[in-house]
Amino acid sequence: MLTRRTLLTGAAALIAAPTVLRAAYAPDSAAWRRFEVTTRVTLPRNGAPAQAWVPLPAHTDPLWSLPGESTATAPGATLTRVDRPEEGFALFHATWEAADTPAQLTVTSTVTTRDRFPGQGRSPLSAEDRARFTAPTELLPTDGIVRETALAAIEGAMTDLDRARILYNWVVEQTERNPQTRGCGLGDIASMLHMGDLSGKCADLNALFVGLARAAGLPARDLYGLRVAPSAFGYSSLGAGSTNVTGAQHCRAEVFVEGEGWIPADPADVRKVVLQEDGGLTLDDPRVQDVRAALFGAAEGNWIPFGTAHDVALPGSDGPLLPFLMYPQAEVGGKRRDELDPEGFTYEITARETAV
Repeated sequence: MLTRRTLLTGAAALIAAPTVLRAAYAPDSAAWRRFEVTTRVTLPRNGAPAQAWVPLPAHTDPLWSLPGESTATAPGATLTRVDRPEEGFALFHATWEAADTPAQLTVTSTVTTRDRFPGQGRSPLSAEDRARFTAPTELLPTDGIVRETALAAIEGAMTDLDRARILYNWVVEQTERNPQTRGCGLGDIASMLHMGDLSGKCADLNALFVGLARAAGLPARDLYGLRVAPSAFGYSSLGAGSTNVTGAQHCRAEVFVEGEGWIPADPADVRKVVLQEDGGLTLDDPRVQDVRAALFGAAEGNWIPFGTAHDVALPGSDGPLLPFLMYPQAEVGGKRRDELDPEGFTYEITARETAV
């Protein structure tokens, strides 16, 4: 049984007393919370056709994530909802004929979520999902340097739980958050390892954990989503700072251990705390140790998942595959817009908490 005690064993996961500035970081609330997220896209067409895609909350887990209704309006557009549960995503797709007026798409979704913590329950894993979440992707190979690194890290580990924890701590200790990385990063883990540059943001660092886990034979996956509320524990880096969450995208990771179910793991957020809290901290700081101990096995319910998809082909587009789907996407005149430039795109995402 995965318990709070077993998660915190080992020299790398020491618990420190909380400071007076914030509560001990220990997500354990069983209370459900509901959030409404609205994405507004406006595309200047300048006489060209246009299309846009907005990801929807599609990841369902009865223990902690229940997507609700999603609605969309797009005047003058052909509007289609696309659901691909076998690939791990859902979206609204709008297409407009050539015109001079701006194309507008508004998507509103509700999600009910809550904290994750040891003892909450176990989600199952089908044979199909086991195969899917141990398979390589374009940017997450499971052979070569990735497999060599994983096997070297877990040498001597006796159980899958030990292997998962070791890989989590390896990523925490060997990587750094790079504030210059655009968006959430790309997640090209083999290149990171070959270059010896283990820096980036969540889509890099958590992808590294996922790829190493898969290479070690452990089912693992990235969950791409959005922070929608502040952290209840006073960590400014671990929550949304306002109702405008246009730039609050964040991916989390999970690893599956037989007998324990899906275990949340977020080494990237440990590194975010190191870089951003109180002007910069070290791994030895009690505030970092507190978060590090919690983020293998627990996760705060101030974040919603969209899906798990990698190598996404946008329906109706001849453009390149997306490494993952976490941002709105658009094309005007067949040219892909920069999803990491919401003001030039243009789009805005807002979130508010509603009664359950």
